[in-house]
Amino acid sequence: MNTQHIKIDDPQAQEGELLQAASILRAGGLVVFPTETVYGLGGDATRDEAAKKIYAAKGRPSDNPLIIHVANPADAERYAVTNELYYRLAKAFMPGPLTVILPRRDTIPLSTTGGLDSVAVRCPSHPVAHRLIALCGFPIAAPSANLSGKPSPTCAAHVAQDMDGRVDMIIDGGESEIGLESTIVKIDGDGLILLRPGGITCDALSMVCANVRVADAVLHRLAENERPLSPGMKYRHYAPTAPLVLLTGKDEDVLAFLQAEQNRTRCAILCYDEECGALKHENLLPVGGRNDLQTQARRLFHALRDADTTDAEIIYAHLPPMNGLGLALYNRMIRAAAHTVREV
Repeated sequence: MNTQHIKIDDPQAQEGELLQAASILRAGGLVVFPTETVYGLGGDATRDEAAKKIYAAKGRPSDNPLIIHVANPADAERYAVTNELYYRLAKAFMPGPLTVILPRRDTIPLSTTGGLDSVAVRCPSHPVAHRLIALCGFPIAAPSANLSGKPSPTCAAHVAQDMDGRVDMIIDGGESEIGLESTIVKIDGDGLILLRPGGITCDALSMVCANVRVADAVLHRLAENERPLSPGMKYRHYAPTAPLVLLTGKDEDVLAFLQAEQNRTRCAILCYDEECGALKHENLLPVGGRNDLQTQARRLFHALRDADTTDAEIIYAHLPPMNGLGLALYNRMIRAAAHTVREV
């Protein structure tokens, strides 16, 4: 497949290019587009064959559900059974990096939902994504635009590494603002189950709904016979080629371990900015300040992809905290490391 590459800086001034992208989607093709979280691999969410093309392009298991992206929160009415709590969440967080799982209407095929009778709905805030969906007039099903299991792409260059020749068009809309996929919640009675943490934290959700429970799969492995309720729950995700090991312990002990490993092995290190002066620069990948979780989130997937360009036989990184935005980092990194944690 010959993949067309376009760059869009101003969706209003470049609406002609977006109309071309919409026509590709309308014809059943695939278009990669930017969102505020990561880049999405888009197809018509209402068409069975488009969902199958998405799974094929990613090499993604077909029981891993896709998120549908709508232009406005109220558009969800046509594709899902909404309720009062959904609209409270929408008022607080949409457009933005929140996905809500709702009962599916027949307008969305089971191939899009991974065979589930629920559907994951999101309204992105990125101006390119928002305008593209509006021009289509239908929801866009879009997982992250990477080969299944690899780190999600936060820039068009990373998309091209995985998707060139697999999709009809790649839209370059610049670097992703957040860098981690959306927060996913499922409405459970008058409460919420957090299925995937993201830029919208538990504390923020608790301001809208007092009853928020974190699913076991956020922190632990999903059982082999357990069906994933949302993307990113079951399979190994975000993984670089070399094995990733997460380190925990006192700051000085972790730093001493890393210094020794640089002399002993060919390793890459996702380090805090404060550690750069104490470590050899070879295969050193700074991810932000120790307490700057927003920068760490924005840089994480970029750093994991950069690690693949080194000659490292092993990659080390810090085990993130499990509070605030740290929970989202922990969730991504524990999966990228296949739950490999070393205390030093």
